[in-house]
Amino acid sequence: MQSLILASSSPYRREILDKLGLNYTHSSPDIDESAKPGESIPDLVKRLAEEKALAVAEQFPHGLIIGSDQAASLNNQILGKPYTSEKAFDQLKASSGQRITFYTGLAVFNADQQTMLSEAIPFTVHFRTLTDEQIRAYIEKEQPLNCAGSFKCEGLGIALFSKLEGDDPNTLIGLPLIKLISFLEQNQFSVL
Repeated sequence: MQSLILASSSPYRREILDKLGLNYTHSSPDIDESAKPGESIPDLVKRLAEEKALAVAEQFPHGLIIGSDQAASLNNQILGKPYTSEKAFDQLKASSGQRITFYTGLAVFNADQQTMLSEAIPFTVHFRTLTDEQIRAYIEKEQPLNCAGSFKCEGLGIALFSKLEGDDPNTLIGLPLIKLISFLEQNQFSVL
């Protein structure tokens, strides 16, 4: 069986991949994550997922390397990680009553065959209309300062939403398992 390598330092992505009960290694890719002029959000996350997989392939010349990247979009503007409570408040205030689309880029690079499968997978969340007090309480309880869009849907963040739309809820957390399983199977790697 081929070895699996997750090209990520994200503990959230590791938690998701752990659900499959597979043995894998993880390594943090070092790439420039800047958007190119005129690059769409889906194109950006797909390219970055590919670049992360290729960067880690330099250390691991054999096996299947999984790259992933995510960006949240509000009115076609990227919502990044806030890093401060003030920026988290501003993001959640802007998101209140709105639709946010998360695009998760997924790439599987077969280092032995030098082939790449990749896609940008969308997932949309509909935010409830939130009061300033609700937003502050959420930030204080959850501390989502290192999360794109300023929330953790796997925790209390679910209380911010009125509706979720997408094929795989893992996409929202950062690693779309349904598509990943398909990409692995296309590389003759069975999860079951």
